[in-house]
Amino acid sequence: MTKDVIALTPTMPDPSTVLAGLYAGGPDLRVNTLADGAVLQLCTTDGTPLVSVETPHLVHHPHEARRLLGDQVSLPEGPFWWTEARATTAVPEGERLAASFAGRLTTVLGGIVWPPHVALTDVVPTTGLTPSTPLGSLPPAVDIQTDHASVILQDRPVIALTTWLSDALSTAAASGRALQLVTPPSCRLTQPARAALAAHPNRWIIQHPEHGYYDGLSGFQLRWHNGAFAPALDESGNACIAEPFKSDQDAAAAPGEQQLLLSLRTIQPATEGLLLGGAIEAAWQHLTGTRPAGWGTAEPVNLPWSRRQLTDLARTRAQKSAPTWLTTIGDPEHPAIATTRVRHTPAGIEEHIAVALGYAPGSTPPLAALPELALLLTTRHNLATMLTTLRTGRRDLTVPSHFEALPVPVSFTLGSDAVRQTGLAHAEAPSPQLTPARLGPTTAPALHYTLGDGTGPESWPVLQQLIKHLKRA
Repeated sequence: MTKDVIALTPTMPDPSTVLAGLYAGGPDLRVNTLADGAVLQLCTTDGTPLVSVETPHLVHHPHEARRLLGDQVSLPEGPFWWTEARATTAVPEGERLAASFAGRLTTVLGGIVWPPHVALTDVVPTTGLTPSTPLGSLPPAVDIQTDHASVILQDRPVIALTTWLSDALSTAAASGRALQLVTPPSCRLTQPARAALAAHPNRWIIQHPEHGYYDGLSGFQLRWHNGAFAPALDESGNACIAEPFKSDQDAAAAPGEQQLLLSLRTIQPATEGLLLGGAIEAAWQHLTGTRPAGWGTAEPVNLPWSRRQLTDLARTRAQKSAPTWLTTIGDPEHPAIATTRVRHTPAGIEEHIAVALGYAPGSTPPLAALPELALLLTTRHNLATMLTTLRTGRRDLTVPSHFEALPVPVSFTLGSDAVRQTGLAHAEAPSPQLTPARLGPTTAPALHYTLGDGTGPESWPVLQQLIKHLKRA
């Protein structure tokens, strides 16, 4: 297992300060570089890894520390540097080494260390260290690796899609392995981490002290089989649901908390002057009254919002025939987070966007604003489709390891190009009970279908019937 220690400093750790931190284990340890120099690794003389240190990230949003590390984190307003160290627990001194590294950084530069109260500056004796379990040749973030799975053991309040976790996912996929993240029941996922771990064959695995292992998203009881965690089947061959997953936990949403979820896709011509991010910015402004606060390719989200910068990144990656994956966040007063995948396809430049917005008890999600948003996105941002759902869920938009009510469909929008391809007459007549509203120009309208008010599951059959009807064309 690994333990994370994070230094949050107001200024960038310079090479001499980093070197002083690396001397936390004395002069006899070796330093390796990995990931093209993005990771420094403290090792014993025989190559046993003890601590892996990531390149510091400049974070422009102070509330990112509180969002991912908890309310006890207190930083001055303004940008700060996030330096993360991961210590192996196979060697008992590893965690103290990471704490001493982080403590030395904050002693010189100011700032704080997370977790609270672990910082120290002592030299940690490392003579004669041997791991309690064989480590083999593992990637920096991986604790166990088999032919079928890369397993990471993690324990922090909120599991985010950090750079190291994103790299571990990519490395596992490239080698044909599943990424399996094992945590205690108290951990929660961010929406980007949930999306990554929900994708087959990856898993979020809960290690419960009384009920063994189960899937944190589906609730399936799991067992270790053939080098990976897999569902434990009963005598009838069915997967069993773990008892803790069925019951409410301390991580449950407060009564009345809700989440509004938008899943939308835009298709734009691949022109030289194309500027991405317009649809997500318009949706953000329309539903929250503010623009997005920041964007990045991992969490913590570190960059100020800039459509030009994210377009430049996507264009550079497209030249390498690679898609682009982004995370967008809002300000703390209007909890919102989104993921965007940008792909260059024969149809043009596609943006696949998933937006989640959180609402406190007593706050009313702006369902009445959805038709106007649909009109804005279809007439100005080349909307292809948009599905909107409403669910009971945490306002902070994190994902707990127990059952949450399924989202309930509210509306579906079919963009003007999709209406033309489907046929207007066919798209307008899914059933006598469902009549869409026309949006935009009469010669090339989009269609907006109101499916329900988000309070009951009866809108699911309506959506299923609509999709089945549209696919017939």
